[in-house]
Amino acid sequence: MELGLHYYTFTHPEWETTLADRLAETARVADQGGVSLLTLMDHWFQMEQVGGPFEPMLEGYTALGYLAGVTDNVRLGLLVTGVTYRHPGLLAKTVTTLDTLSHGRAVLGLGAAWYDREHAGLGVPFPPLAERFERLEETLQICRQMWSADDGAYNGKHYRLTETICLPRPADGTIPVLIGGGGERKTLRLVAQYGQACNLFGAPGDQGVAAVRHKLDVLRKHCEALGTDYDAIEKTILYQGETTTDPDGFLRQMEAYRQLGVSLVSVMPPAYQDPVPWATSLVGDIRPRIADI
Repeated sequence: MELGLHYYTFTHPEWETTLADRLAETARVADQGGVSLLTLMDHWFQMEQVGGPFEPMLEGYTALGYLAGVTDNVRLGLLVTGVTYRHPGLLAKTVTTLDTLSHGRAVLGLGAAWYDREHAGLGVPFPPLAERFERLEETLQICRQMWSADDGAYNGKHYRLTETICLPRPADGTIPVLIGGGGERKTLRLVAQYGQACNLFGAPGDQGVAAVRHKLDVLRKHCEALGTDYDAIEKTILYQGETTTDPDGFLRQMEAYRQLGVSLVSVMPPAYQDPVPWATSLVGDIRPRIADI
């Protein structure tokens, strides 16, 4: 099983003077310690359940570009890009730039967006949910076209592009798309049709495992209906439980998730603490053991 690190808060002790250095050092520890995926959030305001808009928050792709320069191996992405935040043609270009400068390590995490307060606060349109899902599907189609040999027009309901030119091309010809969320009618259908990976919430205990099992069963049915290969989709979770404080319990949980086909788990450093010692413990104590699951 692979390990991911989701860096979701910048509110650490003395963050006003240490934010950049702590982020860079945590990324280096993860990179050198064998972490497979390093993700940030795609928000302009911090989430209200994690302190709200008056806590520090970096713009996601600018921060990933910085991390590309201080790491060598770890894949880089946002968990996940809100479809409303950037025009899809520019998003494809942005992610391709990250991929080029990181020598092929970019992952496009994508979702329908949900945080209306930051949209209203910064004056960004926030369409109704049904429209956001329409825009999400069109964005997936546009990215696929921009990473193909077809540089012609795209005409959708919400987006119209006269040329889908994207040079340089992604390092491997395309960029893997991870779609976040567990919505059973729309989100998991989009995973089956367009995605190379899904991301679900993993909670501690049997109920968390059962919930992920159900979501993956739904995904499998969508794949069967669409004629796509369920086994080719990478199954990932964002785990919302203890890690370094109870490594044995965490690893037992991961064994249960691995049996479902989950191949990568992303974990989060504790809020309001220095993330560097936590990341050091993560790669020293847990990463070698989780690799055997």
